[in-house]
Amino acid sequence: MHKENTIKLFDLPKKLIQKSRSMKRKSAVYIMTNQNHTVFYTGVTSNLLVRVHQHKEKEYPKSFTARYNVNKLVYFEFFYSIEEAIVREKEVKKYRREKKIALIKGLNNEWKHLYIELQ
Repeated sequence: MHKENTIKLFDLPKKLIQKSRSMKRKSAVYIMTNQNHTVFYTGVTSNLLVRVHQHKEKEYPKSFTARYNVNKLVYFEFFYSIEEAIVREKEVKKYRREKKIALIKGLNNEWKHLYIELQ
């Protein structure tokens, strides 16, 4: 179900990228990591830029991402609905570390901080 409804930003032409950025609601599943790529966090949100900013700024100091310095966005997928994104998030959360790494490398082989790319 999720494959045909997934929008990967880097697969889109520039005009569509700009349009997707202006969409009022763009649900996303994302993976973040720490500087050494030893910890992964998988999440879901209806506003990826705001959510990553919250992680980076440690707005919730007792959260997992704050405690483990998880502040680097390395993977994301956009969906048309939050319900689809939640289904995908649950699927990705079950993946073993190796499968998450393969997923990340499929989109972001250089492990760049994609937050910068999205701004």
